[in-house]
Amino acid sequence: MPQVGIDAALVALAYFLAFRLRFDNGVPDDYADLQAATIAWVVGASVVVFTLFRLYEKWWRYTGHRDYVNIVEAVTVGTLFVPAFVALTQPVIVRSGRGDVALTVPTGVLALFFLLTLTLVGGARFVSRAVYERPPGGFRARSDARRVLIVGAGDGGRLVLREILRNRDLGLDPVGFVDDDPTKHRVRIDGVRVLGRTDELPRILDEAEPDEVTIAIPSAPGTLRARVVSACRTRGIPVRTLPTVFELLQTGGANVVRQARPVEVEDILGREPVRMELDRVGRYLDGEVVMVTGAGGSIGSELCRQISRVAPRKLILLDHAEDNLFRIQRELEDDRHVHPSTLAVVLADCKEGERMREVFAEHRPTVVFHAAAYKHVGLMELNPVEAVRNNAVATRLLARVAGEHEVKRFVLISTDKAVAPATVMGASKALAEYAVEAAQDRWPRTRFAIVRFGNVLGSSGSVVPIFRRQIARGGPVTVTDLRMTRYFMTIPEAVQLVIRSGSLGQGGEIFVLEMGDPVSIRHLAETMIELSGLRPGEDIAIEEVGRRPGEKLHEDLFNPYERTQPTPAEKITRAERDRLDPAVVEAMFDEVGLLVLEGDAAALAAKVSELTGMRASAALADPPDAPGPQAGRAVL
Repeated sequence: MPQVGIDAALVALAYFLAFRLRFDNGVPDDYADLQAATIAWVVGASVVVFTLFRLYEKWWRYTGHRDYVNIVEAVTVGTLFVPAFVALTQPVIVRSGRGDVALTVPTGVLALFFLLTLTLVGGARFVSRAVYERPPGGFRARSDARRVLIVGAGDGGRLVLREILRNRDLGLDPVGFVDDDPTKHRVRIDGVRVLGRTDELPRILDEAEPDEVTIAIPSAPGTLRARVVSACRTRGIPVRTLPTVFELLQTGGANVVRQARPVEVEDILGREPVRMELDRVGRYLDGEVVMVTGAGGSIGSELCRQISRVAPRKLILLDHAEDNLFRIQRELEDDRHVHPSTLAVVLADCKEGERMREVFAEHRPTVVFHAAAYKHVGLMELNPVEAVRNNAVATRLLARVAGEHEVKRFVLISTDKAVAPATVMGASKALAEYAVEAAQDRWPRTRFAIVRFGNVLGSSGSVVPIFRRQIARGGPVTVTDLRMTRYFMTIPEAVQLVIRSGSLGQGGEIFVLEMGDPVSIRHLAETMIELSGLRPGEDIAIEEVGRRPGEKLHEDLFNPYERTQPTPAEKITRAERDRLDPAVVEAMFDEVGLLVLEGDAAALAAKVSELTGMRASAALADPPDAPGPQAGRAVL
């Protein structure tokens, strides 16, 4: 291996020079003999030590800070080998007035050998990396290279710059950085100057005249991305962004410049995400058999991706949709390298009791995340029987089976539409919450929990895919009411918080994810049109079509009769309320179940509205002692 041969030559050179530098008038004969007798052993031992310290597990051009620490440790051990070897073997004996004496290596030689070896071995790797990242002739962009301005001079920005400098084929020419850190202003990073702050971006764009802008801050908040996009959009400059931290973790950090993608609405509207160590907060799943229902859906599939990273003993993917289930299975096995032996792919319907009992008996799950649900409000209004059957009755069934099999934890994914429900879909999810609370009283050995949150950007029930399709068709973008607001969160963050919530509950709690400030649907539509390079109201019209029956202007995250309580976890609160008597819940589901069997849609819609309305009326007639959240929009 060339690297081993070069290191051997460098160690030999360091050992030779150490003797020459120690003795100014030439190396005495006795010490010359000592050098000749030991040099082969010193070189061989050093190479063995370097191998044990893993100095040859990567090419020198990829040497990093940790590798230099290994080099120091390896050279130290290699240097200590020299006096130890001489003391044991005594290769050179000299005669003196006191008899024969074994010659030892002078301390000065050892010190010089350590410093020279460290310099030569470490320096070779440093030069190799420097040449790889910036060729000897310097960086020369191609004549047709696009001028790029990099927003962010931190680790992400430097990573982008190094990729550009080492790879001319990217066709990019860095013209400068933009960064808000005052200590970086006007400094040069690898020869590229930091031109100013993001609030000076309009001036910088006019002066630098880049062809494109790359946001190189994976954890940048949506406000910063929006500011950059706004300044660039007025000048017709395209903006790309590095993948988010979640995407980088999922795909790896290689070729980050090629991974840069256009800015999407999720990047702008998504507030600064909470950062938590998934390996730590998801440790309770380590070694468990985890089942995810609705595994092929938007929330379920992200649950599978993140849970697979915390090493469960087995991950059970359960879904009724064949195509979605096949897609997430292939992604986990092919793209994320999850071993097939740790996956169980189950095609089944949560509404079928016997089938669910078969699945639980076969796979023995210890943790269940119930994400299977119908989400489209308008579609559920047209199909109330299926909405209640799938969202409420099936949840009650699954909670019962989980309790019977003594599952450790059961987590229901709920929604803000279950708060003061005004639609069949919301009412069906409210009933599902009642069913899980009742299950906790009946099966206390299982820790049941409910996680409630608002709209998720990009999910199948979100308005974002609808707007995208309308913009692609040339408009118009239809908004039911221009005054409407909704809470939004990105899918990865929501799922991360769901996993964290699963570790918090002692049984029967309702956890509510803090969704930040509500977003105007009109602003959402205008932002998406602008990100498509078009002008709202001119290129793409925005039409108000009127609210559908039961649709609210503003969603709530808490019922008026619920009390907000803090939790140890950031961005997660708890909704405290008096639980319904399990017998009352049973009576509710007996009535609902009968109407589902009869298929009486009108009577069922009226009944679930009556039942959920009765809960609110009863609670408000006997309000809790502690003040709850305001009855209007929830403020978190």
